Amino acid sequence: MTASAPGGLNTLSVGTDGPRVAFLHGLFGQGRNWTQVAKALAGPDGTGARCLLVDLPDHGRSPWSEAFSYEAYASAVADTLAAVAPGERWVVVGHSLGGKVSMVLTLAHPELVASLVVVDIAPKDYGDLDRFRGYIDEMLALPLADLTSRADAEARFAEPDPGVKAFLLQNLRRSGTEWSWQANLALIAADAERGADSDIADFPALQADPWEGPVVWLVGGESEYVRDADVADMRALFPRTRLVTVRGAAHWVHTDQPAVVVETLRRVVAASPRRAS
Repeated sequence: MTASAPGGLNTLSVGTDGPRVAFLHGLFGQGRNWTQVAKALAGPDGTGARCLLVDLPDHGRSPWSEAFSYEAYASAVADTLAAVAPGERWVVVGHSLGGKVSMVLTLAHPELVASLVVVDIAPKDYGDLDRFRGYIDEMLALPLADLTSRADAEARFAEPDPGVKAFLLQNLRRSGTEWSWQANLALIAADAERGADSDIADFPALQADPWEGPVVWLVGGESEYVRDADVADMRALFPRTRLVTVRGAAHWVHTDQPAVVVETLRRVVAASPRRAS
């Protein structure tokens, strides 16, 4: 597994040969959240796929933005993919926030995409970021100047769910004696404060033709992020969408049912062309 920052965004590479697969994470996530799925897809000899785990802008080790924009996020990802593999097309996999970015990327830069896999998100306005406000408040309340160690941070952090706590605290970084949030917490918090005007919760109205390529829409059977009413809107943008409901999975489909996700991706990768037409 190698790290680099082509096209301006930080990335991790998994695999040495095979079709190109790009993974886009969700809010407060990082590309490495997809590491285990990418390793399984690449296989023990690394030739099953060449996976690129992308840190989106304002996340991980990628640069911060002054304002949130799905179009800007998609443009940054497009520059990164084109820099890594000029003239090649990608299987693009996006979860939650990354799923919206992957849809905008595909509509705005169709020449880069061979196949699209959207994980548990719909191309719609979710209204606000209220479901994340508790996490944001917990992160803002952590007294960074007083921290003495990561164990101290874990003890002070109020989140009761150990999985959520570990996920959020992966954003905490130390440089010497200084602690900071690697994610652009101020930008995300400001967007949450906008309530129903949140840009992150929204989905942009793009002046783009529907994309006629193959799309797999992986939806958690126990998730509330995708409703039956969303199918028409999804197929208006992506007519060849195949909806796959994953039993025993909530919003984090690839964490709850990794074997199902890996097998689905293997089939998608096997059917995807590698060069631009």
